[in-house]
Amino acid sequence: MKHYLSHLKSDIPAGVVVFLVALPLCLGIAMASGVPLFSGLIAGLVGGVLVSWLSGSQLSVAGPAAGLTAVVIAAIATLGSFEAFLLSVVVAGIIQLVVGFLKAGKLAAFFPASLIKGMLAAIGLILIMKQLPHALGYLANFNGGEPYSSHSEVLSFFWQCINYLKSTSRGAILVCIGAILLMKMWEILSKKWAVLSIVPGPLLAVIWGVWFNIVGSRWVIGAEMMSHHLVSLPVMNTLSDMMKHVRGPDFSQWANPNIYIVAGTLAIVASIETLLSLEAADKMDPLKRVAPTDRELKAQGIGNIVSGLMGGLPITAVIVRSAANVNAGGKTKVSAFVHGILILVSVMFFSQYLNAIPLSCLAAILIMTGYKLTKPSLFLEMYRRGWTQFLPFVVTVVAILSTDLLKGMGIGLIVSLCFVVRANFHSAISVEREDDHYLIRFKKDVSFLNKMALRDSLLAIEPNSSVIIDAAHAQFVDDDILDTIFDFSISAQDAGVRLKLLNFNIPKTFQHKGLTPNLDLSI
Repeated sequence: MKHYLSHLKSDIPAGVVVFLVALPLCLGIAMASGVPLFSGLIAGLVGGVLVSWLSGSQLSVAGPAAGLTAVVIAAIATLGSFEAFLLSVVVAGIIQLVVGFLKAGKLAAFFPASLIKGMLAAIGLILIMKQLPHALGYLANFNGGEPYSSHSEVLSFFWQCINYLKSTSRGAILVCIGAILLMKMWEILSKKWAVLSIVPGPLLAVIWGVWFNIVGSRWVIGAEMMSHHLVSLPVMNTLSDMMKHVRGPDFSQWANPNIYIVAGTLAIVASIETLLSLEAADKMDPLKRVAPTDRELKAQGIGNIVSGLMGGLPITAVIVRSAANVNAGGKTKVSAFVHGILILVSVMFFSQYLNAIPLSCLAAILIMTGYKLTKPSLFLEMYRRGWTQFLPFVVTVVAILSTDLLKGMGIGLIVSLCFVVRANFHSAISVEREDDHYLIRFKKDVSFLNKMALRDSLLAIEPNSSVIIDAAHAQFVDDDILDTIFDFSISAQDAGVRLKLLNFNIPKTFQHKGLTPNLDLSI
């Protein structure tokens, strides 16, 4: 406790900054997910007040994540109701809790970087596309096809965007464009004068939107903001008022198999995003503290259970808020806790003021977030890394947009594994030749995946040659490889090939066949 109290002078201001960054993001992510805005604030509240103390990280901040918006919308469409989705959030939390106790937190390190970047780029594109109706101030409810459900719906989505241009709000467009320009300008200025970074760009965007709604729209003819263009939160004055608006999960859906499919998807994506954000937060930590991954999964699991029971969105560790925490001078988890308390206070006592925020302003914040996830320089960087990185990256992006997040990642993972297997073929076995002498080296462990490469190398050996197969650098040689060598040792005698094995550890089952560690058919 003394440790935390000694850093209050830096943690409290940092918590305020994180709150100012998190508030518009909580509202915007809820809007992008197609759920009540209140659920985004609940998720931010749980992430700040509860998960901050359960986590082993001192600087990581948890809350609703933009990376889950695609999963949330598709899940609600599949399950048919928000309450059924909340049950999936609870089950996803239980899965994360179990995974944490099984100490499986390091599994995320086995996902290729091209797959992760492809997932984030696809999410960025989905975020941008989903915010176009709000950015344009479309005058009717947006119920168009989702840009990740099927190929035909991707095309229909763009045709609908043309229709939006026929029915837009001038005020919403001005707010969105002004907010984007303001955030971009502030980002440039903050790089020149670091002191400006204390005030987050999204906060300035919100201030601009509220000012235009109250004052600026009077100066522009036809730019008035209608009620359906503004945030709509229930006005609350006490904790009991807040509890009246809490929506719980529909436990009657427990027998629905789709509940568990959605929960598994949420658990996988949320865990990956959490562990990636945790790693990034550890790298940014000036004190270079390393948070335990398994404890983080347990904390996130409990957080998702509570968030789901209270009607909140699924939560993860989030890099934007964590980075804001570090840059603001946060030292301990108290800063994340302070940001959660401030979200609670804003929900209970300032709802009426939050309702003055234009939705197009939140859309601008999410469009900027989406752009940072899928900026053109990312595609150029992946292209420069070569086809082994670029192709899985592009396939993952296209597959997610054409199907859904989980299927798209599965397709991307298969393509990535194909490149891994191909690389393994070429790197595990080398062949050197001088006249009629061949030296085949196993440069690392060889498995059944290398059987075809070894077979092709042995078939290329000419009759009446000398062959040495050296396994000095292979700690493991698969039985399929030994079978291939045994078959070759038989055919080699008929072809007059002299075969010698070096540094092999051959099981007795093969020795009984005549394939011994010191096999020498050169005589």
